[in-house]
Amino acid sequence: MSAAGEVDRTLRSSGFTCVAGVDEAGRGASAGPLVIAAVILSNLDDPRLSNLDDSKKVKSSHRERLFDVILECALSYAIVEISAAEIDDYGLHKSNLAGMRRAVQALEISPDYVLTDGYPIEGLGVPHLAVWKGDQTSLSIAAASILAKVHRDHLMVELDGAHPGYGLSKHKGYLTKSHSQALVNLGPSNIHRYSFKNIAELMKQTEEEGATHDQ
Repeated sequence: MSAAGEVDRTLRSSGFTCVAGVDEAGRGASAGPLVIAAVILSNLDDPRLSNLDDSKKVKSSHRERLFDVILECALSYAIVEISAAEIDDYGLHKSNLAGMRRAVQALEISPDYVLTDGYPIEGLGVPHLAVWKGDQTSLSIAAASILAKVHRDHLMVELDGAHPGYGLSKHKGYLTKSHSQALVNLGPSNIHRYSFKNIAELMKQTEEEGATHDQ
């Protein structure tokens, strides 16, 4: 088991029976929503979770299978989406923390402890711990990582159909070379994060080149 879960087990042995893990997907993307998941696992030693690991280390096909397994093994879970517009209005970090609070509050079972991947959640109202590389060391956070990643990947495939030409189903909104070229050709859509420096600079460059061409 790669994500050993010592933190989860220590908390449970200390009397915290409902430990929630929280993680996000899409933080560094230039298009599409930020997705945050929270999950309370029923049994940390369930053999179906033996291959659970950080979503970035798991192949797409395996993530899809783990997604269904995690839902079966969860006492409660919640997935929330933070739109590009909200990120532009409030900033990425503030939006991320707000999304984590929403995900925890959306759980049908109130956790008595919360583990997050790297970021403490101010104003949560529940004891919590920010775990360094939490998606690699906590089973609960790793499970949340899988839920957030798979959910967001599905969203980006849907958004590719609604916003053709950007290749969203392939790069999932991250600023690859092909995505940058599509932005030059098409301009940003309403799911792009205009507040991101790379998008703003790319648009400024395109506008300057257009102005020069028009002279």
